[in-house]
Amino acid sequence: MVEKLRDVSAVVTDVSSGKEENKAALCNRFSLDVSKPLFSFIGRLVYEKGADLFPSVVYKSLLKKNINILILGEGKEEIASELRSLQIHFKDGFACEIGFNEALAHQIYAGSDFLLMPSRVEPCGLNQMYALRYGTIPIVRRTGGLNDTVVDIGDGGFGICHMQASVKDICDSIKRAEVLYQNKKLLNKIRKKCMLIDHSWDISAQEYLTLYKSLTH
Repeated sequence: MVEKLRDVSAVVTDVSSGKEENKAALCNRFSLDVSKPLFSFIGRLVYEKGADLFPSVVYKSLLKKNINILILGEGKEEIASELRSLQIHFKDGFACEIGFNEALAHQIYAGSDFLLMPSRVEPCGLNQMYALRYGTIPIVRRTGGLNDTVVDIGDGGFGICHMQASVKDICDSIKRAEVLYQNKKLLNKIRKKCMLIDHSWDISAQEYLTLYKSLTH
């Protein structure tokens, strides 16, 4: 049963305590250390999503035991099998749930600090936009819709971007996120910026309306 969560997307002014509450519930469910930054992936365990890279990413990133990684998804059995094996090796910092559970997915969006999306192909991408509304910072590869919707913090944006779908690029991005996590003031500032981004049709509809009105004059 998924624990009841506080809706951080509706509490921008209190993002820190809202995120902490949701993260505590999520970490409690998967026996993860709530004091460590939590990196998550939600999606299909397939080549196109870069999921085949996760076994190596998990192994390399968790050797220092200073972060948590949580994966929810289904797809290629060989990827799922490797991830299950890593749960035995990294009992304290890694959890994976093979399959899909929409309610759990929202709990992960709400409770995670960072969302991993190392896609090789991503025409649009919705997960990064869901994450933004929950104040969860997306870590994405610069491709397709991810490149269109996520701006790197180094460019004054709100996400962390990398060029290649590779273990090295993902691990380097995770290291950048670890540094950000230690700067709580900047972290909360970026979380608030994430939550205020509006990718709804309300904005697009207004732009179309403005365009149509301009054509009548």
